[in-house]
Amino acid sequence: MLAGAASILLAGGCREDSSKRSMSSSKTATSTSSAPASVTAQSSPSQRSTGVADDVSSPDGMVYVPSGETQIGIKAERWRRLRAREETGPRRLFGQDAHPSFRAEVDSFFLDVHPVTVGQFREFVKATGYTTQAEEFGDGGVLRGGQWRLVDDATWRYPRGPDQTAAPDNHPVTQVSWHDAEAYCKWAGKRLPTEVEWEHAARIGQDQGALCLWEGSCLSRSARTEHANTWQGQYPVKNTAEDGYRYTSPVGEFGETSLGLQDMSGNVWEWTASWKRPYDKRKTDFQPTDRSERVQRGGSFICADCGGYFVFARSGATPRTSLFQVGFRCAKDLPS
Repeated sequence: MLAGAASILLAGGCREDSSKRSMSSSKTATSTSSAPASVTAQSSPSQRSTGVADDVSSPDGMVYVPSGETQIGIKAERWRRLRAREETGPRRLFGQDAHPSFRAEVDSFFLDVHPVTVGQFREFVKATGYTTQAEEFGDGGVLRGGQWRLVDDATWRYPRGPDQTAAPDNHPVTQVSWHDAEAYCKWAGKRLPTEVEWEHAARIGQDQGALCLWEGSCLSRSARTEHANTWQGQYPVKNTAEDGYRYTSPVGEFGETSLGLQDMSGNVWEWTASWKRPYDKRKTDFQPTDRSERVQRGGSFICADCGGYFVFARSGATPRTSLFQVGFRCAKDLPS
């Protein structure tokens, strides 16, 4: 079922767990042709391949993420101070799971410049005949009239339903489950990044204690409007779209990080490979159940004062969940 409206609106990932949906294993794409080494997006002047060394260069549409030690999450004391500020709103929604913070050593890897686009996903479907879980189940999660609903025939082609406009090819693909994202990355010769890798890549080039991915106030609504596709107006009933977009925006529309990554804040939440667990239990044994969630990172166009755009913010959903504000990007290991 879709959880009750009150609890759903507290979950950036919309923790949808429909009784109409039985537990589904990851589907294998049936391909009659081999997957490309890399999948290039629709042409964009800001896309680039970043050189790594004389004998190694980034695959098309990816950047090299150097190894290093990174602070993951936010320190509990700082979190309490942040929550105490009235203008910050109910930020416990996505920050309450981001402490206690810890430091992590991360190996070098490649990461997609931006979330996988509708155009890229279309090539995957053409090549493999893949059917997404939203198409299999017959519906997807959409925020309509201030309430989360399962909308019939909401798919990656029409993420808000067939009575709404089709998703443009240069926007992030949505209404894809974790299993769908994993299948695409595998076909492309890649994988999903872990949440530690994701935050490590986001934090490179800025103060390790930064709250967001732009200079200046992270709490300024005008700054958010300039630097990320987030919600403006009275959430969840009215988005004034002061940033120019009521829903998703073209990838790269809001600039890039110093590493060359786009849409790491806002636009769509992004699936990661990691199970959503408390940080202080990350090294303990874990056996996932059908209620366990995979971590999503980055915030989305429906994030208002929930703080989803914070670099440490965590959301999550069950792996079979498909939502109109959740997409993904892929990672790739360096050649051995």
